[in-house]
Amino acid sequence: MSTDDPTSDPVHDPEVVTLATKIFQLARRGESEALAAYLAAGVPADLTNDNGDTLTMLAAYHGHAATVALLCEHGADLDRLNDRGQSPLAGAVFKGEDAVVRVLTEHGADPHAGAPSAAEAARMFGKDQYLDLFADPPQR
Repeated sequence: MSTDDPTSDPVHDPEVVTLATKIFQLARRGESEALAAYLAAGVPADLTNDNGDTLTMLAAYHGHAATVALLCEHGADLDRLNDRGQSPLAGAVFKGEDAVVRVLTEHGADPHAGAPSAAEAARMFGKDQYLDLFADPPQR
């Protein structure tokens, strides 16, 4: 196939789209073991869907701390914002996912990234325990 052939574009290849959808579902469901196999096979830890949500955002928002930790270990950009300017940490704060907030903070996620940031969300929703966590340097 020539590079001018639109069907050679992996973004529009139905098999690639099906595989990507499966990988996003693994993150959303917290299926760490299966996701780890794909990451080991070369799937980028910062794979992003059509809303700009990374695997980390999906795992964080759905409360899967172990999956978030796995993605951190594979070098995911923890401060990558989705198309609405939200960070994974802000999503976890919004949802009240304590374990996810702790994992992201321990791995160096910026509580001031995005709009609203995780720190701003914590203030808005009166989640002072997160503000206390953000004030201290991460424990490693």
